[in-house]
Amino acid sequence: MTSDQFALLAKQLENLKDRSAFYAKKFEGIDLASIKTQADFEKLPFSEKADLREAYPLGLAAVPEEQIVRIHSSSGTTGTPVIVPYTAKDVDDWGEMFKRCYEIAGITNRDRIHITPGYGLWTAGIGFQNGAEKLGAMAIPMGPGNTNKQIQMMIDLKSTVLCATASYALLLAEEIEKRGIQDQIHLRKGVIGSERWGAKTRERIQEILGIELYDVYGLTEIYGPGIGISCPENDGMHVFNDYVYVEIIDPETGEVLPDGEWGEIVLTTLQKEGAPLIRFRTHDLSRIVPGTCACGREDVRLDIISGRSDDMMKIHGVNVFPSQIEEVLSAFDGASSEYQIRISHLDGRDTMRLYVEAVSGEVDFAQLGKQIAAEVKSRIGFTPLVKIVELGLLPRSEKKSKRVYDERYE
Repeated sequence: MTSDQFALLAKQLENLKDRSAFYAKKFEGIDLASIKTQADFEKLPFSEKADLREAYPLGLAAVPEEQIVRIHSSSGTTGTPVIVPYTAKDVDDWGEMFKRCYEIAGITNRDRIHITPGYGLWTAGIGFQNGAEKLGAMAIPMGPGNTNKQIQMMIDLKSTVLCATASYALLLAEEIEKRGIQDQIHLRKGVIGSERWGAKTRERIQEILGIELYDVYGLTEIYGPGIGISCPENDGMHVFNDYVYVEIIDPETGEVLPDGEWGEIVLTTLQKEGAPLIRFRTHDLSRIVPGTCACGREDVRLDIISGRSDDMMKIHGVNVFPSQIEEVLSAFDGASSEYQIRISHLDGRDTMRLYVEAVSGEVDFAQLGKQIAAEVKSRIGFTPLVKIVELGLLPRSEKKSKRVYDERYE
């Protein structure tokens, strides 16, 4: 942690227990004024999403209610959602960070930014829009869905930047290719976020649309998308040091890991007013890229998000992550980026069925299936049932793609 970051942290911790009932309970018995060094800071307990759920609805607030100008919410797929309050400064700071993201990607106020992520309680769409407006660019707030209208507006308004999840960017690209209208599309860049995506998906979107793609990072609990982005060097995502402090920990022990080692991302907000978060475990897996980027920016860099510590599947006693399957598929030219995993319990044992789209009908489906099954066996330690299917047969999503279906617990 730099001296500038530590000064911001000290200000954040000042009277925090008085301002926040959440932290009064979380840090009970801890004198926050005694946090003087990095080692002191690393002794503070982590925050978890489960903790935040217990604070529902407005228990996270660290300011009086009259200072809260907006709330956002993360998905409540496990029941109670997380409600995150924002002050006017929080909203402005978030817009400033997203403006930086656009600038790093070479996007200017002459661009027309086509925004497809959802609006509402989710932080996505409005984050992309706030940044575009702060940049002075033309925001086209489409939201998700209605692909016909998306493409028509893209053509008529000459959109130059596409903001989307990787899944929806792929769906739009494939639809544009199917219609043979690439020459009517004016896109030059894509800002992609909200889900992990593999190299094959990136390559396919770039190949069809002929655009530069940038990874944007963020999560609802920490402002939303826009706290970091990849640059033209494509060597990690720059996370803005003056707003967010990044740690990488061992997911099992909680030990802070040195730069370069893979682990779980832990984030601390340095200026957030409405709902400060101290040592928040994101469960996203990555690493801090050592050294300074060739682009010259000195912000800390996160590598690609390789997965989540909580999306691990256990099959035949083996720990498996979706990213491992993607690595296997990347070795086969005949396999596309799209796959689906279904895990079931048959005849007293776990079985994994892996459906993979072929890049074309010219691929030998049977042979490719055997090769992929053998490679999974070689790398991971068990043999899945692999079925190769035609390109476009697996479902596409306007939001995030669901790739793993664990039917053992249904």
